[in-house]
Amino acid sequence: MPKHQRILVVIDPTAATQPALERAASLAQLADAQVELLICDYDGALKESRALGREAVTQARVALIESRLRRLNELAKPLRAKGIDTTVDARWDHPLYHGIVAKAVEWGADLVVKDTHYHTALKRSILTNTDWSLIRNCAAALMLVKPRTPAPKPCIVAAIDPLHERDAAKSLDKKILATASELCATTGGELHVFHAFDITPVIAASTEAMMMPMALPIVEITDAMSAEHTAAVHELTDAMPLPRERVHIVQGGAREQLLAVTDRLRADVVVMGAVSRSGIERLFIGSTAEEVLDRVPCDLLIVKADGFTPRP
Repeated sequence: MPKHQRILVVIDPTAATQPALERAASLAQLADAQVELLICDYDGALKESRALGREAVTQARVALIESRLRRLNELAKPLRAKGIDTTVDARWDHPLYHGIVAKAVEWGADLVVKDTHYHTALKRSILTNTDWSLIRNCAAALMLVKPRTPAPKPCIVAAIDPLHERDAAKSLDKKILATASELCATTGGELHVFHAFDITPVIAASTEAMMMPMALPIVEITDAMSAEHTAAVHELTDAMPLPRERVHIVQGGAREQLLAVTDRLRADVVVMGAVSRSGIERLFIGSTAEEVLDRVPCDLLIVKADGFTPRP
């Protein structure tokens, strides 16, 4: 793991198991990090009304938060027994992501860890509105944890896009690689680097621009793009102690190719970047389409460019 000294773990008070807590505890023990367990809760029924006065509502909210704190302290006991510096917090906020982001800023969290769910039968994860809002708004590194047990020597895939036109995205690639490398060093994992390039848009644009129909030099275009993308990736990775066979530069759509690579490698974590799209509320996630996040079956570690500005 990167040199995260403070790990904020989002606890789901409705869940029987807490994969995010298990993952965070493991990382904290390896990295000698502090952990804070957080429940951010809200109950729309506890609103002041004619039937429920302000005092009754306040007391009900206080009772709910106190019950959440008791639950958190129970969850914290095994971590404290292992010598992990663990604190707890429960707060009332809506929407939930707002309270999580606020806590991360207040506490100075370096990493926020939260469960998300993967359904094998559907072959996709179910990212909630809270997940997406955290991706868009949480400046700290964000780990979305799937309910699966990592390998003893985890496979960690860094997804980069060195030819993206935005300077923020270019500098972000270095941060993705550094984050993935440090996570490997912490966990004893194996680093792989992924990049995909797609000639389809180039061919389509060339065909549309041609005045007269004629055969396009597809082989030459493919070779030229492959050489350009390979050189850009190797410029970033050659200084790293990383064998070339663990650098995967593939032709095709990023979504399909990343899914294929993570499946073949049985990846445990994909490290991706997020940068704001100018004038658009959605995010461009590293070198992939956003829908990748809904289908990758392993954990996702999302890092932001320095100076990241949220777009809620």
